[in-house]
Amino acid sequence: MVTDEALVQQCRNGNKEAFAILVERYQDKIYNLTYRLVSNREDAADLTQEVFYRALLKLSSFRGEASFATWLYRIATNVCYDQIRGQKNRHLVSLNSAWPDELSPELPDQGAGPAEVCLKRVVFQRLQEAIAALPLEQRTVIVLREIQGLSYEEIAQVLQCSLGTVKSRLSRARQALRDKLMSERELFFAENVYNG
Repeated sequence: MVTDEALVQQCRNGNKEAFAILVERYQDKIYNLTYRLVSNREDAADLTQEVFYRALLKLSSFRGEASFATWLYRIATNVCYDQIRGQKNRHLVSLNSAWPDELSPELPDQGAGPAEVCLKRVVFQRLQEAIAALPLEQRTVIVLREIQGLSYEEIAQVLQCSLGTVKSRLSRARQALRDKLMSERELFFAENVYNG
């Protein structure tokens, strides 16, 4: 597989196919990040396009001090922050309502019964809602670390902050999620009702 850096160099030399490969390589990850930050599918799709458009425009300024992926995540977080700051009336997700079924991934395994499938979907929805309700800085670090799998150092580069700040925000985000989910802990222990 051709490295990101080699593809970037090819793009700088006018190779459009190289940029298409980079888009294909990162499109799902960038969409996932933007969706988790803005909680709206259409906005996430638009923002994903904007990220790649800005990346193409700024490709000449990519210095390679961080990986291409880290640089692209930084552009994505900036685009999302710009979008969120620009919204006068933010759409807040109600923790009492369920998200549409189309947003729920297929979680069941081969041996899961209907009750277990339903429980897993509800738990997943509540987790998604709890993440969406976090303050933006906490939501960003939790998504980058726990969902995108970035290291603490990569997150610090993406957010242009210190390692200590990343760890602090992540700790606060995890505690906020823990507190929120523990307040709904009956969902997590509801399997006893079905197995009882």
